[in-house]
Amino acid sequence: MSKLVKLKKGFDIKLEGKAEKKTEAFQPAQTFAIKPTDFVGMQRPKVTVKEGDTVKAGTPILFDKKLESVLYAAPVSGEIVEIKRGEKRKLLEIKIMADKEISYEAFTKFSESDLKSLTKEQAVDALLKGGVWPQIIQRPYGVVANPEDDPKAIFISGFDSHPLAPDYGVLLKGQEKYFQAGLNILKKLTSGKIHLNLDQDSEVSPVYAGVQGVEVNKFSGPHPAGNVGVQIHHLNPINKGEVAWTINPYGVVQVGKLLLEGIYDASKVIAITGSEAKKAVYAKTYQGACVDKLVVDNTKSDHFRVVSGNVLTGEKINHDGYLGYYDHQITLLPEGDYYEFMGWAKPTSSKLSFHRALGLLSFLSPSKEFVLDTNTRGEERAFVQTGVFEQVTPMDIFPIYLLKAIMAEDFDEMEELGIYEIIEEDLALCEFIDVSKHPVQDIVRKGIELIQYS
Repeated sequence: MSKLVKLKKGFDIKLEGKAEKKTEAFQPAQTFAIKPTDFVGMQRPKVTVKEGDTVKAGTPILFDKKLESVLYAAPVSGEIVEIKRGEKRKLLEIKIMADKEISYEAFTKFSESDLKSLTKEQAVDALLKGGVWPQIIQRPYGVVANPEDDPKAIFISGFDSHPLAPDYGVLLKGQEKYFQAGLNILKKLTSGKIHLNLDQDSEVSPVYAGVQGVEVNKFSGPHPAGNVGVQIHHLNPINKGEVAWTINPYGVVQVGKLLLEGIYDASKVIAITGSEAKKAVYAKTYQGACVDKLVVDNTKSDHFRVVSGNVLTGEKINHDGYLGYYDHQITLLPEGDYYEFMGWAKPTSSKLSFHRALGLLSFLSPSKEFVLDTNTRGEERAFVQTGVFEQVTPMDIFPIYLLKAIMAEDFDEMEELGIYEIIEEDLALCEFIDVSKHPVQDIVRKGIELIQYS
């Protein structure tokens, strides 16, 4: 039965620079990269190509020796121009110089009626060979799913509540057929339900309007209402020993397109956001695109930061860096590498803060959009227990005690306090409002790895 879940805890970070709902043409990127660091939990990446090789879109170029059946495919056709390694030969990037016309590997095509007769084994095999399997993420741990598991359910968050998040109605415009086909295939991968979770407070996007065969739930409230981990917690919590899978709506479309068209299509629409963007709009590109063409001549100053993703969970990249595999947004922010003497003591309403502290008066203007730079306005210090973490975590867990259990490496406490239910993004707001400036998301990942590999 469909559910309506109203959340009160959380915090919407209102920033300037939301993308207008229009898609503009930019010069196409020339190089693209697959970054193993995008795939959390990848242990032993093995490259299957060498510099100078030519590939097509969908050609396998990488796999993890810990999960060899899952292939990571080239997003575009072209030449492998660099296999970049860091310290201790850690694999950082596999760069591709793209062809002007993209050519595709040919995979088996199915008609919509053929999809109905596919077995689970045939569906899994098609997704693995077609390179789209990495779109499926396992909970707990937030890693690429193991094809041999039988998840108790599959969860899809149909909206994003992060700061300046893109609108899926724009990202997936005209993809209704592939979205439904993707859902039909995903239904074969679980004996449980497919949960499609939508925003109660927004108009239903056309891509979701006619979906069939899934349970549609509605969520209402501030961020992190759009986090699939929060949604799982309120619909069907994960207990020790259980496995659930999640997938982004873009991944569902990619699955559907693979089966219906027989190609690995890594094209995507992304949002260019942030107060430093001259044109905050949507743009067409491909997974792993170099962002230089989207940034050059599109910023208000020369001193800015590019974030692949959103300001809470995104990754800082160079001005000619590469879009993250799972990202549908880049954010351009003013750099905050300056010292502000006694800045915390000046009464002002121009600094966004969750805390109703004397001097920080932003709470008096709840609808105002702010320009934030990257200055942390402080440094790491003693863990102050203020009780505010619970106010932005709409889950039945105690984040402060969980974080302290992780730092103490207390395995029993971690399990009892809900380590199986969270990944980094679920406590990212805690890091934003933390007066002690602790790397909360890094602490969460440390705890997950302690549990996963112990």
